[in-house]
Amino acid sequence: MKLYFTRHGKTEWNQARRFQGMTGDSPLLPESYEEIRQLGEYLKEVSFETIYCSPMSRTVKTVEGIVSELQIKPEIVLSDELKELGLGDLEGQKIALGKELYPKQMQAMRSNPADYDPTPFKGETFEEMLERSVPYVKEKIAEASTGPLLFVSHGMTLGGIIQTLVGTPLPEIRKQGGLNNNSLSIVDVTDGVYTLELWNDDSFLTK
Repeated sequence: MKLYFTRHGKTEWNQARRFQGMTGDSPLLPESYEEIRQLGEYLKEVSFETIYCSPMSRTVKTVEGIVSELQIKPEIVLSDELKELGLGDLEGQKIALGKELYPKQMQAMRSNPADYDPTPFKGETFEEMLERSVPYVKEKIAEASTGPLLFVSHGMTLGGIIQTLVGTPLPEIRKQGGLNNNSLSIVDVTDGVYTLELWNDDSFLTK
């Protein structure tokens, strides 16, 4: 079974370099809709069994754009388990401010999630995020007939899910960096073995 993962289109807060986690949300940029269309065009012949999506507006709009290009329109299921890593009091704040106030936490978020402690700003740990999201993905795999499945979510959450599925330990789940907006990653599942086939590909987008 093939699992497809894509991050939502670029938003106003992405462009403004603001934190956008589990509760923060902002509109997609106008140019993002064209990139989403290109992603949908690239995937148009894939017969997804189901699409699972975070309920945030930026992910829902992304899914709607993708599905409009697909030849076969699958069921779309929204789930809170696919929301972004919760950033507590930092939601909507400038990333530069977060780095100024919490330099150790911000460094750990980017390079060593096992050392990330968001307690000072009431955020969610990577462990907590993975405990809600990875079992959900595995549950949907178990429920599927033959797939493929598409998961549309957020950068930190998707990166953590993908790396955890393929066996990457928590301290190293950021080793390949983050995921670009509207990028595509693919994991193959055969006999319970998860294999990363594609990571953070956006070569199909017109730059």
